[in-house]
Amino acid sequence: MPVTHADLHHAIINTIIERGWAPSIDELSTLLDADRQAVVVGLRALQDYHGVVLHPHNDEVWVAHPFSTVPTGFLVRARGKEWWGNCAWCSLGAAALTGPDVTITTVPGFDRSQVSLRIEGNTLLDTNYVVHFPTPMVRAWDNVVSTCTMMLLFDDEPAVDTWCAKHGKQKGDVRPINQIWEFAREWYGRHNDPDWKKWTPTEAADIFARHGLDGPIWELPLEGERF
Repeated sequence: MPVTHADLHHAIINTIIERGWAPSIDELSTLLDADRQAVVVGLRALQDYHGVVLHPHNDEVWVAHPFSTVPTGFLVRARGKEWWGNCAWCSLGAAALTGPDVTITTVPGFDRSQVSLRIEGNTLLDTNYVVHFPTPMVRAWDNVVSTCTMMLLFDDEPAVDTWCAKHGKQKGDVRPINQIWEFAREWYGRHNDPDWKKWTPTEAADIFARHGLDGPIWELPLEGERF
């Protein structure tokens, strides 16, 4: 019997939340009572569906948004456990899944001193930051790892301008972190549901609109089965 996207995704995300790292292919085989090859085929299909990113040489889980299986510049702490977020947006999504009391540690622009974002009772306390989105969402999955590494926290918009000029990067959209916190809570809020499925482009565009995310960076073609 084929392994479904929802079964695989739930097993991966739930395991990451519970222990801090992803299950191996062999562990997924046991968890889902499935043949190992069926799990591999299912993981590759889930990657094509934009549900995970696999290591290119062994089919093990590398990224299961909002979590990374390798160290990043975003460390999420809650309930005595730790996780790595792929970017500022993902880290807020990880906080939404692991809260309600969370601390996110990162370095704004990856070029100054470390800061911590506190979330208590699902309320973001440290709101004097912005998040930079340089990659158009329609191109996000061209190289999603690269896309995530560019979504950084900054002190303010002038700091984004300075960073882009210093590193030769194109400036995208800059948003207040509290706006992205509310957006991330909805975007990632059902990622641990047993019946999870990807947002369609139409659903994604509706979520963007509800949270006031507009402009060229956020435009999507309203077709297809997944964002």
